Amino acid sequence: MSEVFRTEVLDGFQSLRAFLDEQVLGQEILIERMLIALLADGHLLVEGPPGLAKTRSVKALSQGIAGQFQRIQFTPDMLPADLTGSDIFRPETGTFEFIHGPLFHSIILADEINRAPAKVQSALLEAMAERQITVGRTTYPLPELFMVMATQNPLEHEGTYPLPEAQLDRFMLHVRVDYPDKAVLRRIMNLHRHELQQNLSIPPTAILEPHQVMQARKQLLHIHLDTHVQEYIIALVDATHPERSPVKKIREWIRWGASPRAALALEHGCRARAWLNQRDYVSPEDVQNLAADTLRHRLVPDFRALAQNVTTDDCIRELIRGVPAP
Repeated sequence: MSEVFRTEVLDGFQSLRAFLDEQVLGQEILIERMLIALLADGHLLVEGPPGLAKTRSVKALSQGIAGQFQRIQFTPDMLPADLTGSDIFRPETGTFEFIHGPLFHSIILADEINRAPAKVQSALLEAMAERQITVGRTTYPLPELFMVMATQNPLEHEGTYPLPEAQLDRFMLHVRVDYPDKAVLRRIMNLHRHELQQNLSIPPTAILEPHQVMQARKQLLHIHLDTHVQEYIIALVDATHPERSPVKKIREWIRWGASPRAALALEHGCRARAWLNQRDYVSPEDVQNLAADTLRHRLVPDFRALAQNVTTDDCIRELIRGVPAP
């Protein structure tokens, strides 16, 4: 491994990963995806039933990083100002003063994001896409370290607003979490009982500073991406477009394919995964491992797929089978 990766930054990320593994049981993939999104300067959409440690995961991540954390519970009656903040008139001075909203934090948990109406979602979209907030005629920059982890519940649809494709495309990864098995459930119960006995919560253990995260992001640029692996990423993303896909079922099942942003997200995610695993090169296995989480929210199924109960995950499996790896 190149000397450039043998730094205290890599050690800090390994310590952070170990801390998250202790705090969040049975969600190893979610933990890895959170670290990948953090490293690649991306946002994360997490989908799963209630009670699967989605909130605990991002809270533990914020405790491991010396940055400000804010949880926002989305509801149908929210206004954009509830996120961005607003200008408040001060009669004693006769002037307006801007009061910062909850988006002015480093790590944001957007809980049940699909319950927010369109205007609120558009305000969040500007923050995610441009790293800024506009109120009136004034634009305010967000922190350099800014990451949104949004959750949505797949079991409830009443009172929800499906996210538009433009906003879905801004999420680097879409992760689905499922119920743990019996062994993990036993460990969760033991951990919970221990925390109650000791009157413990997640300890404020700042393992990484924001500037160390920025250093790690610069190191990702030194991860080697072979031409053949790059062409594999391009071929996978290009094959999602039905009009030119070499995969027959993709031509039948997909109406709209992935944008160039998907290829960039997949490349950045693969570099981050390689770095986390202390490799200075991207492998085809990295691409296949992250393909589903990178593409599932960027594909629009055709009516034939919907009629056959075909999911985007089914399409991605066919895609990986049909596009030869280097």
